[in-house]
Amino acid sequence: MCCRVLVVDDDPQFRELAREVLERRGYRVVGEAGSGAAARSAARRLVPDAVLLDVRLPDESGFELCAALTRTRRAPAVLLTSATDYGVDGAIAGSGARGFALKSRLPDIDLARYWPAT
Repeated sequence: MCCRVLVVDDDPQFRELAREVLERRGYRVVGEAGSGAAARSAARRLVPDAVLLDVRLPDESGFELCAALTRTRRAPAVLLTSATDYGVDGAIAGSGARGFALKSRLPDIDLARYWPAT
């Protein structure tokens, strides 16, 4: 299984951990971004198949960014993440995300439930 993933999180240590976990599972991390603006630019430039997206970014809500990314012509499959559980919040469903995961659970999640195999 392999798809092109953009990792978006303002914490460089989490981005590094996410890259490690994803690449170990056969995903190809094509880019990283630490803000909403950087993520929008990277998504336009890299056209990822999937995005691992933090809900709390310094310049924009991850929910709003997810909605914008999933409205594009070639929309990526977005998996929202946070250190806080937003699992019952209607904002996830309204954002266009495929799902939500706690950051601490990333190593244990079956990512194939959310992301395409290409």
